[in-house]
Amino acid sequence: MTIQKVDVLLVGGGVMSATLGTLLTKLDPSLKITMVERLDHVAHESTDGWNNAGTGHAGYCELNYTAEDAQGNVAIDRALVINANFEVSLQLWAHMVENGVLPEPTQFINPTPHMSFVWGEDNVAFLRQRHAKMSAHHLFKEMEYSEDPAVLREWMPLVMEGRDPSEKVAATRVLHGADVDFGSLTRNLVKRLQEKESFSLLLNHEVDDFDHSHDGSWFVRVNDRKSGKSSTINAKFVFLGAGGGALPLLQASGIDEANGYGGFPVSGQWLVCKDPAIVSQHHAKVYGKAAIGAPPMSVPHLDTRIINGEPALLFGPYAGFTTKFLKAGSKLDLLKSVSISNLLPMMSVGINNMDLTKYLISEVMQSHEDRVATLRGYFPSCKDEDWTLAEAGQRVQVIKKDAEGRGKLEFGTELVAAKDGSLAALLGASPGASVSVQAMIEVLERCFKDKMQSEWKARLKEIIPSYGEDLKTNEALLNSIREHTLSTLKLK
Repeated sequence: MTIQKVDVLLVGGGVMSATLGTLLTKLDPSLKITMVERLDHVAHESTDGWNNAGTGHAGYCELNYTAEDAQGNVAIDRALVINANFEVSLQLWAHMVENGVLPEPTQFINPTPHMSFVWGEDNVAFLRQRHAKMSAHHLFKEMEYSEDPAVLREWMPLVMEGRDPSEKVAATRVLHGADVDFGSLTRNLVKRLQEKESFSLLLNHEVDDFDHSHDGSWFVRVNDRKSGKSSTINAKFVFLGAGGGALPLLQASGIDEANGYGGFPVSGQWLVCKDPAIVSQHHAKVYGKAAIGAPPMSVPHLDTRIINGEPALLFGPYAGFTTKFLKAGSKLDLLKSVSISNLLPMMSVGINNMDLTKYLISEVMQSHEDRVATLRGYFPSCKDEDWTLAEAGQRVQVIKKDAEGRGKLEFGTELVAAKDGSLAALLGASPGASVSVQAMIEVLERCFKDKMQSEWKARLKEIIPSYGEDLKTNEALLNSIREHTLSTLKLK
């Protein structure tokens, strides 16, 4: 049997693998890279435009990134990190637009104001404090705030139309927010990779076995889903960037670092409106506060979206309970992921999050009228018949052992890497795709340490000028970089 030898094997054809492949080919064009995707196209799972929020997550509007403690104090640390990380993504995309690697920016990213909107005395007090803290930092200095209904009608007419004039409301706005079609972005990245002789793409292929060799490389068995034939790829480094499918693959690798990890799958749905007369009246991503008991990825938002060049309004997401790890996965995914090492953590999370499970099931049971009733909090005069239901992507939240060996449910992304740096997997969800570049830089730093400390460091800084610097503390650098990226990507 012929064994294909490669330097890097990318498992999954989403934005993470495409970003890592892009960075690696820029840092060392001689690297032989193979990407394996189980579907017949890349970017059809979580990366597809209809399967994610399309928000360039920068902490501008997402209230779940600025938690409020029991004393009413708002913490903005997480929002600062996410904002700085999104700036890293913008730098790579701008570099690639300038060099003709990516197409006209409007084909994958469009300027869309990011707004937070709340109603009620307590929520207004929260947003007022949030704005005061965030606008005092240079990352968020352009954030506007208003409690004036007349101003808010200018910002978001559909949200204010038909609203009770006596209702206490407030909103913040950042004009240079972005709507990102991650599906189009990824397909363009992979298209460019395919132009290189050192890159190969295997569609309709699925990884089903790993063998870690004594020399540190991996023998990975790949199954052709059409013919049923198997082949083997020998890779010096393996990256598991398969979205919800990364956890089972990580477990199959057998590395010690995978022990104790589990997954909590969550499905999603959107209400969609494509009526031009309605779509043209709303140009923003308007985020509110999540319902009590809802997971962070279920923060409601009314969004302008441009997916594959087509404008629409999306509202949601409506979360739901599922046992599948991928949209095109199996209902047995959750059961198959249970092992001796993660049984206690997963049971602990299940027992301690019964309210969350009940909430997700209740979301599934909603009628169309129920969903539109929630939408009316953000679009009071909406009509049931103008909106249809669409399936969003699957998310698998990370379950990991805590200090006591029990389980903890994590809402975010987590990089898990073998101690020898020969394999890495990215688990979790939001902010996900938006911080893909920073996440993949972390893969490079952990798994290609020698290269990163020598010849790759200077090259990476040419591509991403802020590399090695802290945008959270370096205001002058942030101002310079932001001016350049926003201009290059036509976001202002």
